Amino acid sequence: VQLQASGGGSVQAGGSLRLSCAASGFSADDYAIGWFRQAPGKEREGVSCISSSDGSTYYADSVKGRFTISRDNTRNTVYLQMNSLRPEDTAVYYCGADRNLYGLEFACRLVTVTSWGQGTQVTVSS
Repeated sequence: VQLQASGGGSVQAGGSLRLSCAASGFSADDYAIGWFRQAPGKEREGVSCISSSDGSTYYADSVKGRFTISRDNTRNTVYLQMNSLRPEDTAVYYCGADRNLYGLEFACRLVTVTSWGQGTQVTVSS
């Protein structure tokens, strides 16, 4: 699986950004694809994931109600719309994917995906 991430940037608190992840090379019917982030000095954490087959979603508690993940299967692209951004959302965001064998929470919350795109910086100033 190849993943190409884009988007990100710098915004003030309360602002919005959209991340995109273009995916290719899928060889199975169902993948968990999503966004993960890593702030300086912290471990990488799962933000949100989506199933490539049925569109089911997972969100970390910290982003529920503010972030929305979606997919466009015609473009093989997954989007993360981030609204009401907070300074604590500042991190390098990575697109990740893996076969969805054990559910989205396993892939996303436990950060078990094995294919990664390049990171993109998101900076939220107060």
